Amino acid sequence: MSTANETRRNQAKSKKHKREQLNGHAKDDASLKAKSSKKKKSGKSKLSAKTADIYDLYERSVQDPESEVKLLDRTFKKLLGRRALSLREDFCGTALLCATWVKSHPDRTATGVDLDANVLESGRTRHLPPLGDAAERVTLLQEDVRARRSERFDVVCAYNFSYWIFTTRDAMVEYFSAVCEAVADDGIFALDAYGGTEAMEAREEYRKVKGGFTYVWDQASFNPIDHYAQNYIHFHFKDGTKLNKAFSYAWRFWSLPEIRELLLEAGFKDVSVYWDIADDDEDSDYRARKVVDNQPSWVCYLIARK
Repeated sequence: MSTANETRRNQAKSKKHKREQLNGHAKDDASLKAKSSKKKKSGKSKLSAKTADIYDLYERSVQDPESEVKLLDRTFKKLLGRRALSLREDFCGTALLCATWVKSHPDRTATGVDLDANVLESGRTRHLPPLGDAAERVTLLQEDVRARRSERFDVVCAYNFSYWIFTTRDAMVEYFSAVCEAVADDGIFALDAYGGTEAMEAREEYRKVKGGFTYVWDQASFNPIDHYAQNYIHFHFKDGTKLNKAFSYAWRFWSLPEIRELLLEAGFKDVSVYWDIADDDEDSDYRARKVVDNQPSWVCYLIARK
């Protein structure tokens, strides 16, 4: 997801994407540099397929939690006139967004939900300790995002298109209905989607990431009959080693009209699409829009209200 696909979440930290590439990773990088001073002096990369942490690679290549918190802040205040305090992050992975959320305000709490025990443990060990006392305001749950709980949240979010693992209308409505129940009466559900004329093509795209590796987005296959897509993320290192298929995504490619209709069917009363209106050489600026021009590749946010 680079070049024409630069705006998609997998590579879009911002359009000036790598100025903020290492936000949240300065300490990790410092410790790595200290451990590999000899390699640095010789000009060799400290990373290889053997030594790299795939979750760290993913975060550095894909995620931009600071920008996402800012967008949620701005949107929530504009729609509801107050500050959002409680967040539930579905498909949270390492819960980097949860950690960033609680750091942004002393009264904020975050709950991360994911089925994968390994990725949750990575988040617990890498992102919670640096929070200090604020770590007590983060709860990580290993469970299905469709599980029903009594707690209500100002914001529930599902990012990086992870909800596309639900490949039927019934399954998606079941998930959206569970979210609708979990969102407070004056809360929002935030999710993202991607598309564009190149989004359904089989292609591999490469982007160098600061720190000594290359991120590869592999759109392996797409079936136009059922919109089933198979995608992968690979990582290549300066020493010639590779982590092929480090991450695999088998999902249905959902269109914006479908997503909006299913959100309304699940109980939400209003769904708005937030489109990036910034020029190509500017940082992303997502604003509510009803009509836009199609592009080779785009990523947008949807905000659903009860």
